Amino acid sequence: MSARPVGIDLQESEENRALIDAIKQDNPELTLRHLPGLVKLSAPGEIVINRETVEEKLGREWETGEFQLAIVSYAGNFSEWDDDRILVKWEH
Repeated sequence: MSARPVGIDLQESEENRALIDAIKQDNPELTLRHLPGLVKLSAPGEIVINRETVEEKLGREWETGEFQLAIVSYAGNFSEWDDDRILVKWEH
């Protein structure tokens, strides 16, 4: 049985492009769909967002709380959200 997909919809912006690149790097099974002003990210099982990877792509410090400014909607649960990473997956 394949893992239930989780998803995150992010506003398309210059700032979020680095965030999306970081998420792509850390989630090899990620699929992207571009809509006007929106990028839909989905992956089987979980999506992880690592602060370190985002900082690398942005070229500056990034706090996981800033993620709230980028997100439009999501499918799944935020099972982990601390200073270093955010994990979206379904809780069983």
